[in-house]
Amino acid sequence: MERVTLRIPKQQIEAVERMVESGEFPNRSEAIRAAVRDKIKDQGEPVHERTRERTWAKV
Repeated sequence: MERVTLRIPKQQIEAVERMVESGEFPNRSEAIRAAVRDKIKDQGEPVHERTRERTWAKV
């Protein structure tokens, strides 16, 4: 994986943090990766097979 630095409005990061705290995602990085995967899928781009298989359990 490559590291990417980005700036995200505070309100959006707070929403991501809530998803992590609720157990929807294990961490912020995975929440953001999921959002990118969903956007790519919405655009009709192929998603890497191994990535598509991942699911995260709510804790």
